[in-house]
Amino acid sequence: MMRAATRAIARPAARTAAAKGVPFTASPVLAVQLPVWRSRLVLFALFAAFCALVGRALWLQGISTEFLQKQGESRYARTLELPATRGKITDRNGQVLASSLPVKAIWAIPEDVLQTPPEKLAALAGLLGMSDADLRGKLDSDRSFVYLKRQVEQETADKIAKLGIDGIDTRREYKRYYPEAEVMAHVVGFTSVEDVGQDGMELAQQKTLAGSIGSRRVIKDRMGHIVEDIEAVREPHDGKDLVLSIDSKIQYIAYTKLKEAVEKNQAKAGAIVVLDVKTGEVLALANLPSYDPNNRAVLSGAQLRNRVMTDTFEPGSTLKPFTVALALDTHRVTPETTFQTAPGQMYIGPALIHDAEARGVLSVAEIIKYSSNIGTSKIALSMPAQEMWDMFTDVGFGQQPKFGFPGAVAGRVRPYKSWRPIEQATMSYGQGIAVSLIQLARAYMIFARDGDEIPLSFQRVDTPPIGQRVISEKTAREVRAMLETVASPGGTAPKAQVPGYRVGGKTGTAYKVVNGGYALPHRYIASFCGFAPVSDPRLIIAVMVDEPTGPVHFGGDVAAPVFADVAANALRSMNVTPDSSVTNIIIPAGGAAEGM
Repeated sequence: MMRAATRAIARPAARTAAAKGVPFTASPVLAVQLPVWRSRLVLFALFAAFCALVGRALWLQGISTEFLQKQGESRYARTLELPATRGKITDRNGQVLASSLPVKAIWAIPEDVLQTPPEKLAALAGLLGMSDADLRGKLDSDRSFVYLKRQVEQETADKIAKLGIDGIDTRREYKRYYPEAEVMAHVVGFTSVEDVGQDGMELAQQKTLAGSIGSRRVIKDRMGHIVEDIEAVREPHDGKDLVLSIDSKIQYIAYTKLKEAVEKNQAKAGAIVVLDVKTGEVLALANLPSYDPNNRAVLSGAQLRNRVMTDTFEPGSTLKPFTVALALDTHRVTPETTFQTAPGQMYIGPALIHDAEARGVLSVAEIIKYSSNIGTSKIALSMPAQEMWDMFTDVGFGQQPKFGFPGAVAGRVRPYKSWRPIEQATMSYGQGIAVSLIQLARAYMIFARDGDEIPLSFQRVDTPPIGQRVISEKTAREVRAMLETVASPGGTAPKAQVPGYRVGGKTGTAYKVVNGGYALPHRYIASFCGFAPVSDPRLIIAVMVDEPTGPVHFGGDVAAPVFADVAANALRSMNVTPDSSVTNIIIPAGGAAEGM
């Protein structure tokens, strides 16, 4: 009743207002209570936003068009790399040791490939050598671009192309091939999937071999196919070829003979290096165990280790000639000076040193021939420690090698001020000092080159370098004559003899250091470092056999025969004139026992 009455009253009132000419919106019921400035503020904000949009559009489309152009180009324009061919590596005679073969990288636009029928994806996975799950995992890892497999052979890439899968394309790249495989592995090294050197000369000469990649701009459709070339941005420049000092024939001989010795003596490992006395060139370098750089699916650290360069060991008696050379050069002794070595052992303080066999009075020359620890110690203790330290460092021991080869170590020679008499004595015969095999071989140059030494090179040398004198020519010749007696009947290394050539060298048998101390039961490093021919040395060959466990472990029995085999073949290969009329050598059943 109330509502009806109200409506009845309102209608006459409205009619009355209309009759008087009053607007409908002037009704107090409809009057807006908000301030006028708020509506004006909103209107101004909308107008300002509109002006900003118009201004931005004018800026992007009329004045600064770079941003939109880049965004547009990113949808269809691409910059493609043009790979450069890596330079070849050859030996000194031009035989190829490493070359690059053209292969393909298979890449995909995952969002397109995933639309492919399952049976085609299964065929693709099979050609790529992976499971369906692995393939889908790669495709799910990135929706815009992903490499499915690198360095795919051309034949396989062609089969993948025949599948006709949208979103799959290839990119040209190169795969490194090593014809000599494990024989040359530790010299040449290898590259990564990106064709970047990882070891050996591939790493050492990366900048020279790699060259520089080029690039070009192209237009691609949504499937990744090239529609049009826009421009060539940069031309690729191929890497330069590298000629090594290595002689492939000598390298093969060295590797083969070292392998035979390691297997025969049931050794853990072995290493050998061959140097050219005249030029300082490294003619061969081999290690066992080795690996095939063409197939590195399963590798261990032991296979990768370049023991010639990176492993240090106590060289044992191979260091005795340096102690004797210093005493001769400073006129403290002559080759005929004698020392009493009986009864075959000697105390220095509380420590005992001994010879493998008691021999009584020995001349300096006989100390080298029979490898007497006692005789060498007495010679060493007659000289200041600093002079011995200077001799060791002058020939490169304890110094970082500058061979241009990665991984070369400095070895260890402690400061002379801390030497005790027993330490000076043991270092004189190669215990308590650590060297690498290549350091030892280079140090023997002072005996093979009449007292001077030259830098080593892994690249072919056309002009022999100038030597730096370490000892006098007279001293070098005297020590060289002593070292020849080592390889004669009655010396410690008659098995080092080479038919038709006079050879000289020194055996080494040292306890192996394990975790900072000598392992028990004792493990041994058997070594031999020598040169040939003695009349005019041309080659230095250093051999190391790690932990021989056969019936013998002395350097004269284990390492010297490797020297003999390699020297005989290498000298003939190089057409070096024989300097001995003796061609039929009779090797006694056993040489002189060697000091430790």
